[in-house]
Amino acid sequence: MSSSTGTTRKPVYLAVYDTLADWETGHATAQLARAGYEIRTVGPTREPVRSVGGLRVQPDLALADVRPSDAALLILPGADLWDAGDDLAPFARTARAFLDAGVPVAAICGATAGLAREGLLDDRDHTSAVSFYLAATGYGGGERYVEADAVTDGGLVTAGPTEPVAFAREILRLLHVYDDEAVDAWYRLFHDSDAGAYAVLEKASVL
Repeated sequence: MSSSTGTTRKPVYLAVYDTLADWETGHATAQLARAGYEIRTVGPTREPVRSVGGLRVQPDLALADVRPSDAALLILPGADLWDAGDDLAPFARTARAFLDAGVPVAAICGATAGLAREGLLDDRDHTSAVSFYLAATGYGGGERYVEADAVTDGGLVTAGPTEPVAFAREILRLLHVYDDEAVDAWYRLFHDSDAGAYAVLEKASVL
């Protein structure tokens, strides 16, 4: 069961921007919402954005109005724009502000390159799509790159684009949404289609 039952949770901020990879954060946000977290979308402005899958998203907040103290977590999905200029650099700078304030950040796919350019991966264990993808940013954290599905170092979660379930697993662990046994069972169900995990999840009231 959730370790936060009976407490007031701060919302989770989900960054949204044009070309965002809409498949990468769905497992995480769905499970967090089911556990009682409000998911608030944060755009460059309040103007609608469109995902790579064609979904139109109306942001709840503009990035300029975001304060780390108001949130439980900042999630940065991948997007084509991360590798097409500096349009999303303000989101990486916001990630720095969150981490400096002790508020966790979770970045997947192209967002990891944005954090690399911001210098946030130089001194933290991390992963991404492949090591040479981040190396191309010129960052100084190559020795901290880990070949893994997802990595948590302190308050930072990173993952590559093919690991949305592992990305969600690390977020659920980081926020202590469920105990370790339930998180492991949830991962086995959604990543491995392990029907045996149902019993654990039902006992923990996760499903």
